[in-house]
Amino acid sequence: MNPYAQSQASYLEQQVMTATPGQLVVLLYDGIIRFLRQAEVAYGEGAKVHALDRIGRAEAIINELQATLDMSQGKISENLEGIYVFWKRCLWEIRLDGDREKLARVIGMVASLREAWAQIAQSAETPAESPR
Repeated sequence: MNPYAQSQASYLEQQVMTATPGQLVVLLYDGIIRFLRQAEVAYGEGAKVHALDRIGRAEAIINELQATLDMSQGKISENLEGIYVFWKRCLWEIRLDGDREKLARVIGMVASLREAWAQIAQSAETPAESPR
């Protein structure tokens, strides 16, 4: 491993080890987005095998998010599960037809939910001001 890759891996490991649960979810969404963008580029370059690998990696993260849902939490968990199932169906369709526009829409959906999680994680870290 080259020194740059080694330091990047060390940074990511440190980031994961010190992250709050909310920050970990944001990092997972970041991973999905990164892999799907790599797939988008690979499709554009005609590298279908590489694109399929990247989609598979993104889907593995989605599977992990889905598997760790606490379904006893009610509607939020149910809604997230529905979203994850929808994304996986879209990715399955993209694998079949290589539709880059559909891939871009999925990336947009993931990015929107990632922003919501980032706001949740940030508000959980920031103590509320007491009323005066």
